[in-house]
Amino acid sequence: MSKNILVIKTSLRGNSNSDALADAFVDGAQQAGNHVETISLKDKQIAFCKGCLACLKTGSCIIRDDAPAIVQKMHDADVIVFATPIYYYEMAGQMKTMLDRANSLYGSDYAFGDIYLLSTAAEDAEGVDRRAISGLEGWIDCFERARLAGTVFAGGVDAAGSIKGHPALKEAYEMGNKIQ
Repeated sequence: MSKNILVIKTSLRGNSNSDALADAFVDGAQQAGNHVETISLKDKQIAFCKGCLACLKTGSCIIRDDAPAIVQKMHDADVIVFATPIYYYEMAGQMKTMLDRANSLYGSDYAFGDIYLLSTAAEDAEGVDRRAISGLEGWIDCFERARLAGTVFAGGVDAAGSIKGHPALKEAYEMGNKIQ
């Protein structure tokens, strides 16, 4: 049975390495027969959460920007994939802002179960992505039916497009290809 997969690219850079990792995942997931939709935050207007909690009463955010439409797609997806560059050993700020703005999902009858994290960084040491994983797990912990299903990290990629030929591209493809 095919899955409805939503891939959220959070990099704002052109020819982004994390976008390339996401594209490899998408290729694998589509090859396995899944329906995949990709959203880039690059040209989206996403304001910071105000913490008013109105979304928990109304089911949607009071801020009128691009976030509520993305949150609705998150709600309906079986699988959510986040692709982010690592900034100062953490997820990109725009990814964190998007997670905060998805607060209306809490307590809803969301469809997602499996969550994946794809990340890239200039540094190639073990554990560079640890805090990004932990931050995402903090969000996932708020959703009983959700789990972190997998991560792929590509280190040693700094300049735009320098991920070409990196073994993590194959790993992302294979991870996407296993979703059924």
